[in-house]
Amino acid sequence: MNSGFTLKSFAVCFAVVVVFYLGVFHGIEHWRQKKGPWEVSFTADAQGQPAVVASQPGLKISNVTLVFLEEQVPQTNLPQRIRFDRPLKPVPFGRKLYEDLTVLPGVVTFDFFGHEIELLPRVLIINRREIPWQSGRTLELSATNKLLLLPTR
Repeated sequence: MNSGFTLKSFAVCFAVVVVFYLGVFHGIEHWRQKKGPWEVSFTADAQGQPAVVASQPGLKISNVTLVFLEEQVPQTNLPQRIRFDRPLKPVPFGRKLYEDLTVLPGVVTFDFFGHEIELLPRVLIINRREIPWQSGRTLELSATNKLLLLPTR
């Protein structure tokens, strides 16, 4: 008696599974990347006063500037624009404390001169205080409003 399981039926089944897998994979990747990454420009003025400009076109957030008063950075590699579309990208000044880029734009947390800055799609968090996103806004951060202790690695 013939069991009905032939090389042809195996090939058809395999092809259906491959097409289904590729469709699901590309669908998930599209969903994961559809809004795009955070775009952060690291700059400094002529006196070396650092600033960070955050944008996220997919969320219609643009030119949110954080100026770090009373701080200095060398201008050797500035200005520099970084797209946080994959993990472990180095930053020209400050340090990254955390990043979750599973679903873009994701979450990126920085320590800039003792200020904890967190870029979230819902809200900007500065020194653990929520600040609504407002395109074109400039925020000045001074030494008097730094966090007392930041986690160390």
